[in-house]
Amino acid sequence: MENNSALHIKTVITGVIATLTALWGWFGWLVIVWVCLMLADWLVGSAVASKEGRWSSAKLREGAWHKGGMIVIVCVALVADWLIGAMMANLPGVTLPFDYTVLIGPLVIVWYIIGELGSLAEHAVNMGAKVPAWLPKILAAGKSAVDAAGDKIAGDDPKNENS
Repeated sequence: MENNSALHIKTVITGVIATLTALWGWFGWLVIVWVCLMLADWLVGSAVASKEGRWSSAKLREGAWHKGGMIVIVCVALVADWLIGAMMANLPGVTLPFDYTVLIGPLVIVWYIIGELGSLAEHAVNMGAKVPAWLPKILAAGKSAVDAAGDKIAGDDPKNENS
């Protein structure tokens, strides 16, 4: 009987994951990863502060406001994506050399994910863990690559400034 229960639970979880993937695709999972990392950063940061005797409800609230601001920025990026997509579909003469679905939102979310990963690594160091010297470098390189992509899209590509 227990094996059937475990199988039933696995089947339900698989079905839910498949349904969610069908509904929102890769981008939805990107959002889920970001939200989970934000929560983990907030909780681990609170644990580190508690360990070091620095925990305060004011700091906890400040962290919540910071995360709330990040959510607002992602919403702005997603609305900008929607607006650009609507313009491409409905305004004659407004075109891009490629099919536009989303671009700004994923860039912003990836930028935030990399930041959350870096923050979690810092918390781990404060908890006593050693971090490979190359990990922060890779995270910084990833963040720089996202920044460069955003700058290029915005027309701020340094390669084009000398042209």
